[in-house]
Amino acid sequence: MTVDPNIKSQPPKLMRAIRNAMAGTESVQERLDDFVAAISKAMQVKVASIYLLRPGEDLELSATQGLKASAVHKTRMKPGEGLVGHVALTARPLNLADAPSHPLFSYRPETGEDPFKSFLGVPILRGGRTLGVLVVQSVAARSFNEEEVEDLLTVAMVLAEIIVDDERVGGKKAALKGITLVAFKPETIKGKTFANGLVQGHAYLHLPPVAPANMLAENIAAEEGRLEEGIAVLRASVDAMVSGETASLSRASKEIYETYRMFAYDRKWVGRLREAVHSGLTSEAAVERVRNEHRARLMKSRDPYLRARLHDLEDLANRLLRALSGEALGPGNKNISDDAIIFAREIGPAELLDYDRSKLRGIVLEEGSASSHTAIICRAIGVPLLGRAEGVLDLIEIGDEVLIDGEEACVHIRPLETQVSAFQMRLNIAGEMSRAYEALKFTPAKTVDNEPISLQLNAGLLVDLPQIEQSGADGIGLFRTEFQFMVSEFMPRLKEQTELYRKAIEAAGSRPVTFRTLDLGGDKILPYIDPVPEENPAIGWRAIRIALDRPGLMRYQLRALVAAGAGKHLKVMFPMVTTVEEFIQARALFDREVDRAKKLGEELPSKIEVGVMLETPSLAWSINSICDHADFVSVGANDLMQFFFAADRDNARVSDRYDPLHPAALSVMKYIAEGAARSGVPVSVCGEIAGRPIEAITLVALGYRQLSMPVTGIGPVKSALLKLDAAKLRQTLEPHITTESRLMTLRPIVREFCMEEGIPV
Repeated sequence: MTVDPNIKSQPPKLMRAIRNAMAGTESVQERLDDFVAAISKAMQVKVASIYLLRPGEDLELSATQGLKASAVHKTRMKPGEGLVGHVALTARPLNLADAPSHPLFSYRPETGEDPFKSFLGVPILRGGRTLGVLVVQSVAARSFNEEEVEDLLTVAMVLAEIIVDDERVGGKKAALKGITLVAFKPETIKGKTFANGLVQGHAYLHLPPVAPANMLAENIAAEEGRLEEGIAVLRASVDAMVSGETASLSRASKEIYETYRMFAYDRKWVGRLREAVHSGLTSEAAVERVRNEHRARLMKSRDPYLRARLHDLEDLANRLLRALSGEALGPGNKNISDDAIIFAREIGPAELLDYDRSKLRGIVLEEGSASSHTAIICRAIGVPLLGRAEGVLDLIEIGDEVLIDGEEACVHIRPLETQVSAFQMRLNIAGEMSRAYEALKFTPAKTVDNEPISLQLNAGLLVDLPQIEQSGADGIGLFRTEFQFMVSEFMPRLKEQTELYRKAIEAAGSRPVTFRTLDLGGDKILPYIDPVPEENPAIGWRAIRIALDRPGLMRYQLRALVAAGAGKHLKVMFPMVTTVEEFIQARALFDREVDRAKKLGEELPSKIEVGVMLETPSLAWSINSICDHADFVSVGANDLMQFFFAADRDNARVSDRYDPLHPAALSVMKYIAEGAARSGVPVSVCGEIAGRPIEAITLVALGYRQLSMPVTGIGPVKSALLKLDAAKLRQTLEPHITTESRLMTLRPIVREFCMEEGIPV
């Protein structure tokens, strides 16, 4: 690539001075003193000062060249107070020729700043978090030029990484008195448990920061070339997405990828990257600096649209970093330690599968939701997942010891010895219980009153299939076929779909596998199909409604299922059916594919069962009618409870405001079970409640004899069922499952019953 000959090859004087100041092994205070001295000399200014945020969020003068030394660690102000506070609050540079005349100017006599007119302050940012403010001042009234502002911004970024690294290496001895820049004290962050479990390990950042040693460029002209090459690779990948080259069987989603293209070609974004490299940063450090600036500003915005754009910029920055490293912009295996706990803002199902499962211990997210596809996969493969751990990325460092406590919905960072000891004891107990569950693997799940219960798995990917044998499950009660579509960058071909379904059937052996047809729409948007904007997608155009309105995709999948089931028992069910007529229409599509295979002389399944997933109150009250047409019924309790209580299960404010053991909810579940029993139609439950012992035994008491759950639920549920007298629990509950009940939940009653009967829950 041709490089502009006018580009300077050597870093500017200020960058060379900072490089020299980085040498040595001084304490943080000595390093700060070296920095302000180097800045003052290189920029030829009288004053260079560093203000850092104390734990109480006060800004403290921590080092200065030119102000009174006696003011160091004594002068303080709050974010928003004075010019320095304004820079910290806004995360933006402030360049003034006559600072004392500015309305925000706050005079501090103890600093001796009376003679200084000009003022340039820039934020010290790390990971979007403001650590402090870097200020230069001079006697003459002048505005600093663009190059000086750019250079100081670069110094501020390098300063943030260097002093944090100094603290991390030197520990408490290297820290400034009363100021903590790198978190090394124990922290406990509350969140939401999306996949349960107890796990101990060490932190791995999904997107680690650029190492301090790799931040300053040796040769600016060469670094400019690297950046331009990386941008070219990035743009080519985004262009390919928009043009449809990555979606050979479907038109690319313009609305999704045009956003990336807009930012990839945005002159301001690319211009900021080039300016950062010109100032002496490496390309990777330039990406981090521009990312930090955007993150610090957008996170302060209350506008949901602007905050949403942060995710687009984050994704683009991540892609550019991968391009700079020479990594192909596609999925690959990430190298992690043997006990890695991944920390991220958000992580998609495809990104999750990039990690080696044998080394992955757990995941902690600042965002996420319990019904996300990442959460579903984590539950399926037994990896603990804690979400909505707000602010956790500002407190974690690579390699920190971490404890994820799924039972208490929290993560302990750099835990105390007493916390580790107590946690280890709980891990030992959990290990003993796990061994006890392992001993029950081949024991049939049968209640004390001799009711056999079939415990099956929820699955959706090839990585789930070995767990059938490992857990001793009786089959797969819910195979989510949309997962294959969601972790792929393009539409899976007929052959690929058929192969996955066939492998699932083969892995189960003589045990049943129930395939749920594509449940798309709502929060399940494919990257290669145009999304349909809706105000309320959960109850909008999704699942069976899409299939009936656009039958091509449905028939394509049904064709793959019929082919995969050749000579085997094939079970298929349709999701989100609201009326009996919808099921009749969907079954007609299936019958057409069976007739097609028959006419072509293809081998048919030895047995076919077509069922319905009951997830809506309307179909619940049509149980008698639907049983006239369906071979089996599977209750999707997650959505059924969401619609029944009008509470979005993805909304943290309302998702925990109802209990599935509420008398009204149990009355619906009881009505469904009794209706199916009268018709002689098998009925099961495959929602999350099926994998929790208290809820599971309650379902069995109501008449359900098949439960499908995450692999982690098989052992605990079986252990509880082996001690359960189902008829006795039913007699205990029935008086309370009436329209006259005034109870908010029957959970205390079930718990008391378990204590009296010795049922482990």
